Amino acid sequence: MALEKLRDTWEGILNPLLDTLENVKPSTVTWVALPVGILGGLAVLTADDTAYGANMLFGGGLLMILAMAMDGLDGPLARKFGNVSRWGDYLDHTFDRLLDAIWLLCIAGSVFVGDFTLGLVAAWLTLIGSYMGTQAQAVAGSRNYRGFSRADRTVVTILGIFLTAVFIHADIGDFGMLPGVLDHIPITPLSIVVLISAFGGLWTFLVRFQQAHSEITRIDSEDPLPQPSQSAEQE
Repeated sequence: MALEKLRDTWEGILNPLLDTLENVKPSTVTWVALPVGILGGLAVLTADDTAYGANMLFGGGLLMILAMAMDGLDGPLARKFGNVSRWGDYLDHTFDRLLDAIWLLCIAGSVFVGDFTLGLVAAWLTLIGSYMGTQAQAVAGSRNYRGFSRADRTVVTILGIFLTAVFIHADIGDFGMLPGVLDHIPITPLSIVVLISAFGGLWTFLVRFQQAHSEITRIDSEDPLPQPSQSAEQE
């Protein structure tokens, strides 16, 4: 949520770079970001608790940062050179959701968490939180960015990945096991990332649902949709 407010600042910083990419299609940037992000997730998934694994985590985190940078580049590129399209917007949002789910599944399936089921739950909660924003845009015409945004979640994820790598090099192990039904999962920066993403997705869903309810009911009261009975009478 907080990082979404930096969107205009980010686009201002990008202007010098955008001038060098005049002949690059925004959709090309979008398509390239997807495999880069997938490779980043796979690096985390296959990393082990060794110095080599720590370096893989660093590499995976850097690939995720690169994918996010490209994700933040295609939109400004399209707007600057008049290449804005509905398909480009659709493609961008679709790939965002794919990477959100892939990254959480890869982190949850790694040796630092070891529970794909938790990853599925976190991915599902994250996706329904994101869905509330896009559905509000489809119905009300305005995007809802409240809650735990993708930018916030990505920063937490990258920090968790890098911190895990640092812990490996510093020979710092886990901090015990999670309580209750999660007592088979070690307490590590990456398991915390998955939990934060899960609860953040749920919170985002609730916050955006409430916001959408207020906004859409206001629109309904000011500009009601034609009712079937009314349409039949007019005919």
